[in-house]
Amino acid sequence: MIWLTWRQFRAAAVMTATLLVLLAAVLLTTGSRLANDYATGIGSCARGEECAGFYDRFFGEYQLPFLASTLVVLILPALVGLFWGAPLITRELESSTHLLVWNQSIARTRWLAIKLGFTGLVATAAAGVSGLAVTWWSGPLDQSAPEGFALMDPLVFGARGIAPMGYAAFAFALGVTVGMLVRRTLPAMALTLAVFAAVQLAVPLLVRPHLLPPVTASFEIGKGNVDGLSMSRDGVFSVILKPAIPGHTGSWVLSSALADPSGRTIAPAGEQAPIPVSTTSGPCALSGAGPQGGEACMVEINRLGYRQRATYQPLERFWPLQWIETGIYALLTLGLTWLSFWWIRRRPS
Repeated sequence: MIWLTWRQFRAAAVMTATLLVLLAAVLLTTGSRLANDYATGIGSCARGEECAGFYDRFFGEYQLPFLASTLVVLILPALVGLFWGAPLITRELESSTHLLVWNQSIARTRWLAIKLGFTGLVATAAAGVSGLAVTWWSGPLDQSAPEGFALMDPLVFGARGIAPMGYAAFAFALGVTVGMLVRRTLPAMALTLAVFAAVQLAVPLLVRPHLLPPVTASFEIGKGNVDGLSMSRDGVFSVILKPAIPGHTGSWVLSSALADPSGRTIAPAGEQAPIPVSTTSGPCALSGAGPQGGEACMVEINRLGYRQRATYQPLERFWPLQWIETGIYALLTLGLTWLSFWWIRRRPS
């Protein structure tokens, strides 16, 4: 059975191994230069604006390979479920070749166990290797990434650490189970892709934010969380917050808003939050503040009692969240595997 499974699977295995070798070669070739550029830039820049400028330039230089490597790791589990999982049993059922094996004194459960175990382990290992390799390569970029591309951001989080292993195992088991129930290759592939995509969207939006209790805190207004100060034509002064947490770089911001002295939310981050402050005299006078604002005006806003109120998952929870989410996908994989064995034992020849 092992030999037969390898014969059926070897073309896909060789192709996957080739792609992984090419990915590893690219990462190894560029990884050392990337790390050296980062170390040199950090060593030469001073704290403050100069380092902020270096981060922007450094990430901009490597943004294309950063996005490409992230995309490769993200789509690999989907391809596993689509092209490895869904056809694995469905192809046998369509051509009735499984009957030949069952008539050769091979138990159904042994037949399924070897096909699932051999192919599933290879698929999980391939996703794990790619995920860990890209995590190593993108380390400097993850430390300098702008908002939206930080390590805890949902898009990047799923392409780092051990999470891709859980995704690949789940996608493979999902494809096998759907294929056994549908018994037609193309419909099984389409349904597998649809279900996997739905789960991958639901988990970061509905599940991951609550795997660990998020932190809710208030922060003073400053350069770290203000996108700008402005005044409308009718003379209303406004603060525009950005979804960033002062002193907690790299955090996953679940919600952020400007709150008045009583704690009432005025406006979420990214929207203009009107503040009743004089724009004709004082620290927030139009001539002193301007569209980007000044430190004296932000000090005045803090004195009046306005604060940023944010709910977030700090960067320090990256690995705990990785382990918890991977465990959830492992449980889903075990459940689908049990369903596959239950179905194969009750299916008539």
